[in-house]
Amino acid sequence: MSSERYMNDYKRWLDFEGLDESLKSELISIKDDEKAIAERFAAELGFGTGGMRGILGAGIGRMNIYTVMRVSLAFAEYIKSLGADAAKKGVVISHDNRRCSREFALATAGVFAASGVKAYIFDSLRPTPMLSFSVRKLRAAGGVMITASHNPPEYNGYKIYDSEGCQLSIEESEKVISLVSKIKDELRVPCLKLEDAGDMIITLDPSIDDEYAMRVENISIARDRESAAKLKVIYSPQHGTGNIPVRRVLSDCGYDVIPVLSQCEPDPDFSGTESPNPESPKAYTEALKIAKETSADIVITTDPDCDRLGVAALDQSGKMTLMTGNQSAAVLLEYILSRRTADNSLHSDPYMLTTIVTSDLGDRICDKYGVKVEKTLTGFKFIGEKIAKHRAAGDYGFVFGYEESYGCLISDFVRDKDGVQASLMLCEAAAYYKNYGMTLIDVLEKIYSEHGYFLDAQSSFYFPGLEGKEKISALTGSLRSSAPSEVSGVRIIKTEDYLSEETKAAGFPTSDVLRFIFEDGCWVAVRPSGTEPKCKFYYCVCAPDRESADLKYKNLKTAFEPSK
Repeated sequence: MSSERYMNDYKRWLDFEGLDESLKSELISIKDDEKAIAERFAAELGFGTGGMRGILGAGIGRMNIYTVMRVSLAFAEYIKSLGADAAKKGVVISHDNRRCSREFALATAGVFAASGVKAYIFDSLRPTPMLSFSVRKLRAAGGVMITASHNPPEYNGYKIYDSEGCQLSIEESEKVISLVSKIKDELRVPCLKLEDAGDMIITLDPSIDDEYAMRVENISIARDRESAAKLKVIYSPQHGTGNIPVRRVLSDCGYDVIPVLSQCEPDPDFSGTESPNPESPKAYTEALKIAKETSADIVITTDPDCDRLGVAALDQSGKMTLMTGNQSAAVLLEYILSRRTADNSLHSDPYMLTTIVTSDLGDRICDKYGVKVEKTLTGFKFIGEKIAKHRAAGDYGFVFGYEESYGCLISDFVRDKDGVQASLMLCEAAAYYKNYGMTLIDVLEKIYSEHGYFLDAQSSFYFPGLEGKEKISALTGSLRSSAPSEVSGVRIIKTEDYLSEETKAAGFPTSDVLRFIFEDGCWVAVRPSGTEPKCKFYYCVCAPDRESADLKYKNLKTAFEPSK
């Protein structure tokens, strides 16, 4: 965009009579800073296949009430295009604890109501899996979740869902994106206030919380309150939406839960935690202190919108050890499949869903129990889509779905990853194995002894600013044209480029993902993030032992990653 164009947009916003006062103050403060103006107005905030996420602030390139209302109007038009019945069925809207989340949720509802589409809202923050559940329960036409998941406090986001409670498919998202592009004036989108909307905006009854909790508790394979009471659990919701539902479900099932009280209250600044991201060791600092003081068995933490679960568990030396998303999922998978096999409750044609950047360890476990494995692109919406297709075909054999980024689903009454379900099932597994003198780390080591040692790891390279996309494109482009053919004498036997019909795995949509598969079973995947200015490298290293895996990993990083 030319400087004249974005300066005109800046002036248009600055001169808008009804502009939010805080946004106007921000614009006035940067009036002599053309770079700051360009960052806010040179490019629109991208709306991708899962929605949008960005830094809060003024301008078409930031998350604010006007960019939210613009997308909401486009989604409302999309809902109406599905037929008059869809508008009556309406859309469910939920939000997390972030800055402006409640404001954005009410504005979203107001835009839908003004457009003739019924909106359902909660009385306060709720988790992403509850949004998915509620869409399905109410038979709504779609859903909206206001969240930026684990991002820093200055971010917020907007995720959209279909009538299955699954994030919109690529094809559906493209239709919404097209409708967004047709809305030229984001400052004048019609929006009704809650008090003026009548029955077009309905606040949901708390009974929907009760039903969700009941459905989660019913995933239990074998309720054992005596064993549950012996398991001491430290739990942190990271100031987010998991506080009430996770603690409720675990309490109902008899677990001894000690909350990290300094991280329980909803806080948009995340002031009581070093990081709200379960992938970061900093997220566990306070919980691990409490675990040591109380001699706890496990630590669990959910991210702010409670769709992902992080875990730390005791090893035999008494040390709390953090588990990766691949590791905790492997233990859950082993527990679920072994218990269901033992009591003959495993479906006759079971299947497990995972992604192409998730460790192959889960595949090995499934092979052991005769469970079919199906892979998808990164993003849980692809797993949700697969579940819907299986259900439509009369196949009810879903046993588990997960991706490496700490998200999993045990029962498909939700169609997104569910940190509440994961919390309950992981505590159940820990209580069960504790009866046999084993910790979750012991179970993981036993899995390694059966299937080989698997090291899974990630690296992220950030490229902020207006030039970020070009730098990421150059990085993936260089790997496409000049990737190594071998590393430490081990050959690459297959390259999957998901931008190419010839090299991507059959049946997959086009996506900017590369996967390099080695003859020893290891692989490296490279993927630009769809919601952040970064490029991610994923490693799956299989070896006879930890030492040789560490060496392989080190060599792969040196061969593939850009120099910092």
